[in-house]
Amino acid sequence: MIITEQVAKNIIRKLLKGEDYRIEVVTLINAEFLQFAVDFFKKIIDAKLKNKSITVDWYKKEFLNPNLPIGDITINSGLNKKTIHNMFNSSTKEIVIEASNEHYDALFEAIKNLVDAEHDLDLTLIIKFKGVSVDLNVSESLIVINTLAVKRSALRGGLWSTAGKRVEKPLMQTLCKLYGVSDKNYALKIKGKIITEDDFEREIDFYLVEGKNQHKCEVKLMGRGNPESADAVIARDSKVFVADKLSDTNKKQLNSRKVEWVELRSSGGFKKFEKVLDHLKIRHDKLSENIDKKLEIVFKEIFE
Repeated sequence: MIITEQVAKNIIRKLLKGEDYRIEVVTLINAEFLQFAVDFFKKIIDAKLKNKSITVDWYKKEFLNPNLPIGDITINSGLNKKTIHNMFNSSTKEIVIEASNEHYDALFEAIKNLVDAEHDLDLTLIIKFKGVSVDLNVSESLIVINTLAVKRSALRGGLWSTAGKRVEKPLMQTLCKLYGVSDKNYALKIKGKIITEDDFEREIDFYLVEGKNQHKCEVKLMGRGNPESADAVIARDSKVFVADKLSDTNKKQLNSRKVEWVELRSSGGFKKFEKVLDHLKIRHDKLSENIDKKLEIVFKEIFE
């Protein structure tokens, strides 16, 4: 799932207005998860019908099939690829398949023991599609429910991370263009190289430039009080920090390091960026009175 340009624009608009941008990401998570659930149920119907024998573990046979993409195998087993990599310090296909099968066998055994212990538990999941119906017993139902839970968790973690990465660069570009900062006074770099305007790769450094001084900028869309935020700025030797929210502790840390900061969801919000430009002696214009109209122009320059 990717963050589209339109979603990125919506997030930036909300950030500049001091509003919570998270609904944009939550909506994407819901849409992606529901589509996955529907497709997953269709696959379950097909797999169940193809495996009539009660002696065959049809779920493992169909959903942990080594010919499937490894991302699908891990989710279907109740794991995610990152967990496997952390466990084995590797995520090769062989490792993923082995770890997924081991985890699934352990999960299946745990569910079997639970069902045996809970004699009064009776659960049947009925899935119907185009006149075809399959019944899943309690063990099968719990396997399916677990897979859905793991998938939603993976989507949530991935999209929150992607949202921040996707918005960081265009947000800084937007701030600069709203204040009429010359293209000569900011730079986009990846691994020490200048990148193109339409490049939205991950590891991007944004710099405000004044003469020979290149001031590294950091953007973090995180919750208030996240201790990793200020630590990241210090580790990366950033001069400017733009964040959704900052705690008093964060602000004290940044001030002690003489780091210029902008808290978007606060009184004045993004308008503090003008003071940052003043402190760094970077020439700029006054903010347009019609910000919405200016934003449309800026977005066309950045995204199109």
